[in-house]
Amino acid sequence: MKILSYNVNGIRAAIKKDFIGWLKSANPDVICLQEIKAMQEQLDVTLFEEAGYKYNYFHSAEKKGYSGVAILCKEEPKHIEFGADFDLATTEGRVLRVDFETVSVISLYLPSGTNQLRLEAKFKFMDDFQEYVSELKKTIPNLIICGDYNICHEEIDIHNPKMKGVSGFLPVEREWLGDFLNNDFIDTFRYFNKEGDQYSWWSYRANARNNNKGWRLDYCLATKTLENRLERAYILQEARHSDHCPVGVEID
Repeated sequence: MKILSYNVNGIRAAIKKDFIGWLKSANPDVICLQEIKAMQEQLDVTLFEEAGYKYNYFHSAEKKGYSGVAILCKEEPKHIEFGADFDLATTEGRVLRVDFETVSVISLYLPSGTNQLRLEAKFKFMDDFQEYVSELKKTIPNLIICGDYNICHEEIDIHNPKMKGVSGFLPVEREWLGDFLNNDFIDTFRYFNKEGDQYSWWSYRANARNNNKGWRLDYCLATKTLENRLERAYILQEARHSDHCPVGVEID
């Protein structure tokens, strides 16, 4: 089972950059999208269906042109859960889950802390999401949580580790992600890959992407119950439909 995650920074803009052609070539079984910035009725879903993704689910923000997550599947899930039992997960379209027989996949778009108000909202979301996942694991032990976490975990995950005062690399954010992983999760990319200079987001400024001045903000985290089923994990830096690139994991 090949699962990809991609913050597309606007699905309609990505489609204009041949996202559909790339999707056919990449050929995942499931792809989690974040920051789709669109309502389902604004999209031609036949494009996804013709690419092989007959089962496509969208959880958009109430605010138009903002946030939103989606999951495209080749096989039909047995259950789909839109949002979660806390506010921003639903109103801002940040959590969407599909359940299959032996694994459940979540598309997550964790808020960014662009100002003090949003940073406080981000911290609240982090606490709420941790509580939600801890409760969820009691009934659904096999979880893969894919998405844009808007946090670099370790110094190896950012091109300039001195940026400790910037949201996304604040000590409190990094500590939260570490605690989240310690709650029986595996960072699948780091499970297979220990090398540096591996990023999933680059600023549009200062030619950052061509100079690989990036951040690793996107993750596929798997519960430890899935450890013996993990086969590969990777970052697809060559995909250029967004300021992010896709990340992926393959499980048996």
